[in-house]
Amino acid sequence: MYEKILVPVDGSPTSLRGLHEAIQVARLSGGRLKLLHVVDEMSFMTGLEAGVAMTTEILQLLREGGEKVVSDALAEVRAAGLDADTELFESYAGRVSDLVIAKAQEWGARLIVLGTHGRRGVGRMLLGSDAEQIVRLSPVPVLLVRGSA
Repeated sequence: MYEKILVPVDGSPTSLRGLHEAIQVARLSGGRLKLLHVVDEMSFMTGLEAGVAMTTEILQLLREGGEKVVSDALAEVRAAGLDADTELFESYAGRVSDLVIAKAQEWGARLIVLGTHGRRGVGRMLLGSDAEQIVRLSPVPVLLVRGSA
């Protein structure tokens, strides 16, 4: 049924809730998990203060942070008695949602599981919603796990 489950992770508590749900689905379906973290330089650069340049040191810190996110998520999966594939993907352009969908298609995922903040109104308008875009564009089912209130 869900033999390949893609789980985008970003290290947030909301992402962790999505991961825990994906672990349960993998147990029930006998599926294989793939943990994906997108090092999203574009989002970081657009949030920089004027005059702060993207340096190789900052890029390295983003990569190291991403490696830790993936490592911590893999430790959660292993603590639950499962194993997972992992991927750290660097993005210099494009929306994270588009990259997640592309990776799901590339890997042949049968399900995408991710945490969502469930923002509404102005908060959603200002911050955007990668989860919403993934739901709209994904060629496979998407399970959204709402973060705690």
